[in-house]
Amino acid sequence: MKTATKYIAVIVVLVSFMSCQKNSRPNYQYMPNMYESVGYEAYQESDAFGNGVEAQLPAEGTIPRGDFMPFEIDNTTEGFMYAKANLTNPLDASEIDYDRGGELYGIYCGICHGNKGDGKGKLVQREKILGVPSYDDVGRAITTGSIYHTLYYGKNTMGSYANQLNEEERWQVVAYVEKLKADLEK
Repeated sequence: MKTATKYIAVIVVLVSFMSCQKNSRPNYQYMPNMYESVGYEAYQESDAFGNGVEAQLPAEGTIPRGDFMPFEIDNTTEGFMYAKANLTNPLDASEIDYDRGGELYGIYCGICHGNKGDGKGKLVQREKILGVPSYDDVGRAITTGSIYHTLYYGKNTMGSYANQLNEEERWQVVAYVEKLKADLEK
């Protein structure tokens, strides 16, 4: 009988310990701010960053790191006309790589403008986009500067490729477009 009492006492003690454990409730946190950080609203005024504005703008005149260089010509009609008349390719003939320019053109431009620059890309053939003229269209009279300006800012339904292509790649595409234009005018 003594052993039965011992077993019952052990079972009662174990059951009492097991009943006190709650897996649904977390243990005590000594430093809760390390586990649950305070979230700041990005575009709301706050004293968290000193001047009351949390989404900080970079200082005026700064240039972000990386390959980005600002384009000094504005995205206006006057800027386009200025670029068309004055902008030239800074790459010399030894730096122009038509294979690389053609590859980039095929990725970004050929879907609308066609692989030959005739304005008959896949999207035009499927009538998903209309009004893409050929590079040899006399009314357009494209130049080195107008091509670069259009790549940088976009024009009409064509969007900007400034984020997809760095400056050197844009100039490679410009050289390739000029080559396509010369091939079409033959």
